[in-house]
Amino acid sequence: MNLPTDITVNGRTYRWMDRPLVVVCVDGCEFDYITAAVAAGVAPFLGRLLAGAGTSFIADCVMPSFTNPNNLSIVTGVPPSIHGICGNYFFDPERGEEVMMNEPRLLRVGTILAAFSAAGAKVAVITAKDKLRKLLGHQMKGICFSSEKAVLVSMAENGIENVLERVGMPAPSVYSAELSEFVFVAGVKLMEKERPDLMYLSTTDYIQHKAAPGTPMANDFYAMIDRNLARLDELGATVVLTADHGMNAKHGADGQPKVIYLQDTLDAWLGEREARVILPITDPYVVHHGALGSFALVYLPAGAGECALAERIAAIPGIESVQTRAEAAVRFELPPERIGDLVVVSIRDTVIGTSRDRHDLSGLDVPLRSHGGLSEQKVPLMINRRVEKQPEARRWRNFDAFELGLNLASRAS
Repeated sequence: MNLPTDITVNGRTYRWMDRPLVVVCVDGCEFDYITAAVAAGVAPFLGRLLAGAGTSFIADCVMPSFTNPNNLSIVTGVPPSIHGICGNYFFDPERGEEVMMNEPRLLRVGTILAAFSAAGAKVAVITAKDKLRKLLGHQMKGICFSSEKAVLVSMAENGIENVLERVGMPAPSVYSAELSEFVFVAGVKLMEKERPDLMYLSTTDYIQHKAAPGTPMANDFYAMIDRNLARLDELGATVVLTADHGMNAKHGADGQPKVIYLQDTLDAWLGEREARVILPITDPYVVHHGALGSFALVYLPAGAGECALAERIAAIPGIESVQTRAEAAVRFELPPERIGDLVVVSIRDTVIGTSRDRHDLSGLDVPLRSHGGLSEQKVPLMINRRVEKQPEARRWRNFDAFELGLNLASRAS
């Protein structure tokens, strides 16, 4: 079979891989987690990459700094303004209701994964949470499953079967480090046996929500990642590691969450439920963050006076910025018809809620850590190869991961 030498997807051209490429999205991974684990001596492989055996950059994720928009940016190579996935959750104007952004109907462009599979590459996707599976696997031929639903995989639905037996781990809890470990171990097993040409691994940020960089829990987690990345390297794969967003403490010195309940505030100003606050962090897995993040959308009633209201919201202690729809679409590269009249971002240690009575924080067994704002935008972008050419003064993005692995990394000798 004559395979093409390059593939063009969403305006970017990618060279055909000369060896297997594995792109890893470590959910919630700010660079401090890696440097702390390296300093503790538990991540020797990542340490070698930082010391020069590979190439490392600090990159920006897309806004909002949540899971869905960033995973889809990584696998499409473009920002949300082009692919359309602008949160985990949004107000669908076509249906007049709030919905999860998990459905392929909401994706506006094809993925790099689908394009390579259509051209004959062996492609595999393993994600921790099942919410991403259909989006990541849209129009892709190959293996695609989640560790959350590993017990239910079938050849017809996922392109693989008997995953638990292949991986040698029991089905993990969705709220556990093992959910991500299953992704890595499964990826290694696939590389050992099926040897896909292109593989995308996406984890969950359960640990990062629980533990700060350098803590024993965090270091143990990154030691696990390190072992599996080292094995993928031994198997001859090009490995690119990035993240969908960082993570920060969102609480005061007393350990209590620092929350601005914006719906309550707007109700007091405008009347009950005259405005609608949407939190794009919302997904089916809210135990570890209570649906509290540092980014919110506000839909206003006609004649509310958005500029004056933006100024009032911006004056609330803990708010970093407020943009109109048009301003936010440009600044944050978002599809304007899928965001609110106002886009609100809070500061590093503060989150935004809707109404106090709509957030169940009983599941928080440690002080709140979360994401969504500009303060969680810096993420690692690392590769286990030298980079042939580095454009000067380039702003690296996490969605440059496939370009880095396919176009810029040194080729196999």
